[in-house]
Amino acid sequence: MTVIAESDDSTSAGGVLATWRTLLADVATQIDALGAHPARTVVLLPYAQLMPLAERLWAQQFPNNFAPRFETTRNWAARVGTFQPSPNDLSFDHGRDLLTAASLLEGAGLGAQRALLVGPLLEMATQLGQMAASVPAELRPEWAAQARQSLPAVNDAALALDAALARIGVAWAAHSDYASDVLFTRRVSDGLDALLIVEGIQADPLASHLADHYHDRSATLQAQVTATIGQIALHTCADGEDEAERAAACVLQHLALGRTPVALCAGDRVLTRRVSALLAARGVPLRDETGWKLSTTHAAALLHALLQACSPTASTDAMLDALKLAPAFDAAAVQSLEKALRRQPVRNWLEVAARSATPSPRLAALLTQVEVWRAPMEGRQTLGSWLGHTRALLEGAGVWPTLAGDEAGAAVIDALGLSEAALEAWRQWPAAQRRMALGEFTRWVSQTLEAASFRPPAAPQAPVIILPMSQLLGRPLAALVLPGADERRLPSTPEPPGAWTAAQRQALHMPSREDLRQAQAKAWGLVQRVPHVDILWRTSDDSGEPLSPSPLVQGLQMAAAASPAGANVPAPGADPRVPRTLAAQPESPPAPSGAALMPAGLSASSYDMLRACPYRFFALQQLGLRTEGELDVDIDKRDWGNWVHATLGHFHEALKADPAADRLALMDAAAALATREGGLDVDEGEFLPFSVAWPGLRDAYLDWLTQYEASGATFESAETALKAQPGGLQLFGRLDRIDRLPGGAPMLIDYKTERVDRSKARVAAGNEDTQLPFYALLSGADAPRAAYLNLAEREAPSLHELPKLLTLAEQLLAGMQTDMARIAAGEPLPALGEGATCEWCDARGLCRKDFW
Repeated sequence: MTVIAESDDSTSAGGVLATWRTLLADVATQIDALGAHPARTVVLLPYAQLMPLAERLWAQQFPNNFAPRFETTRNWAARVGTFQPSPNDLSFDHGRDLLTAASLLEGAGLGAQRALLVGPLLEMATQLGQMAASVPAELRPEWAAQARQSLPAVNDAALALDAALARIGVAWAAHSDYASDVLFTRRVSDGLDALLIVEGIQADPLASHLADHYHDRSATLQAQVTATIGQIALHTCADGEDEAERAAACVLQHLALGRTPVALCAGDRVLTRRVSALLAARGVPLRDETGWKLSTTHAAALLHALLQACSPTASTDAMLDALKLAPAFDAAAVQSLEKALRRQPVRNWLEVAARSATPSPRLAALLTQVEVWRAPMEGRQTLGSWLGHTRALLEGAGVWPTLAGDEAGAAVIDALGLSEAALEAWRQWPAAQRRMALGEFTRWVSQTLEAASFRPPAAPQAPVIILPMSQLLGRPLAALVLPGADERRLPSTPEPPGAWTAAQRQALHMPSREDLRQAQAKAWGLVQRVPHVDILWRTSDDSGEPLSPSPLVQGLQMAAAASPAGANVPAPGADPRVPRTLAAQPESPPAPSGAALMPAGLSASSYDMLRACPYRFFALQQLGLRTEGELDVDIDKRDWGNWVHATLGHFHEALKADPAADRLALMDAAAALATREGGLDVDEGEFLPFSVAWPGLRDAYLDWLTQYEASGATFESAETALKAQPGGLQLFGRLDRIDRLPGGAPMLIDYKTERVDRSKARVAAGNEDTQLPFYALLSGADAPRAAYLNLAEREAPSLHELPKLLTLAEQLLAGMQTDMARIAAGEPLPALGEGATCEWCDARGLCRKDFW
């Protein structure tokens, strides 16, 4: 083994370039020593990003010589052979391997647990396959036998399932062919004079086996980094957002000082994406060598939204999301549909057609188009059939051209195999012939896209490179920014993947915990030798849990504390963000004039709104602003109250029509009708907490009604809409119930399902109460009476009559006349709300109360 010492010139990228010069000179020496021709020599590099750099530097250093082929094992295998996996091979294509794993589980008698076991089996097999692929095909049975000996016994009850999965995984990995198998063939051997392997930070099992296979013409080169420590700044951040902003500022500072390229180490995907977004917002070109999950791209989200809309249990929210994303649907009709649904929320899409009894022609055409579009996505189908219908779904929605013309969209099409050639291959593949429902197919799509990685196209000569810490070897960098250096995101010893024991790892040729620790230490050493380094960590996670610096960072801090004064040691970094001084701009409560928007009429709730907060009346009544109602909402006390109102209304109308009918039967029929009308029968479990309380309230109400009717009161009408013009005002409203008392006077009743003490407080408030005096004005009667009928769930029904009703009604009318006259005269309508009025106010964001 030849060790190459790096130059001590670590003040710039020259130190790395000097290492390359020495390395390439040694490559030339080894070629001569082996009597090889450069054109028939392969130099294996640790990762593909080094290949163009090595080729360029060789051309500069040996302009008159033939060049060896700089490769990685993957590139070399792809160049010398075309590999097509067999039907049952482990292909490292997640979507394909998911189906193969399911087929293997069926064959092993574990089909009933397929959904639970397919993920763990594929995880095991992927790890095993990476090891099996590094072994020559003729030695793979020996590897498999050794692997099986390290597994738990199949008759071990406690580990029987784990043992079965591991054995299936070993058999699958051992009996598969791999793209790398071609590297061990005679055809490749005949064209190879020399194989030179440059070791990376972590040992590559395939490269090691290739060195053994070509032992008579191979050599291993190792770069021994001896450069001095760079200038390291340590940044302690408060939380994740502070860390992301400060990391982005560090990158911008390096660029401003002319230090390029700058490496941004990617350890935490979320943190890296946030830093990348901050840099992109400043127009900084990036080259991302790590990428992110394909499932997080807009293209994947678009596909997922369309599939969710095709589900038999699709919500109206999911359907509207899909319709808005699909240009093939009439946007104006979609908007009209949404407005209608938000006025009367419908949670399940299947209810929409049932409730739209007489839709407009435009809306009817939209609903028909949607159902035709969804129709093929039904039943149980093979994977090839589902994928073909998915492509048709995308084309029918008008989004296929958008996906095909977008880098991420093209990656989605490729990952799922939606091209014509790939669809035909899916239809022919045996493991894809099992039929599945749409839910299982959607999960397969999600898992496939989750496993795939997307790398956005890199800007030419991008000054910032996003890369993992494990790929710093041989990179000529001017500066490095490493966020996420806390104890959780940067451990000194990474956790080995999988649930394998140490003995099993050794038997399976997997890297041990010690191997991972050594690789992490080597990578950490390379971090410190970049000329300018910023290391950042947070002291608190998003959950508020305190975090300490990584043990690696703590080692730096301890070494710095023990170093003599004046030494080049890591030091606390100054925040590179430039503080800004903002001038105070205090907000004043709004006080607009509503003279130009006089209301055509007043209801009890609108005038009560004016009394509670004039600005709220201005915004919601005069301007007519409304919040968009939610479609997917939980059933709450308001739904319960509306249901009780509807039930009693149906009951009393039916009882009026047939006084001799069985009252309990009439009440149950009214309750069933109100349930259907309110759409509460779709998910009976959600309404269950309220329906459980209903029998007790129903029986108590019937008892109360018998006593109440004994006084001579009779029901007259329910949900009665009234209009009146007292004192020149236009009043309107809807009364829950009107009874007729023995003397002929009307009894105006308003149902309340609130706590009984709140109903008592309403009648005790006197002229502070608006509702019942307003109803008295609406009735137009000379001597009406009015009361709240409390129907609390756990209380006996009770009637709370408002005393001095006529006097209060006269005072209310005078107050309304005065207030309307003041508004017409231009009197300001200030925001005066307090307490609960503001807490639940739809106009709170408009009046900006939180910023006064």
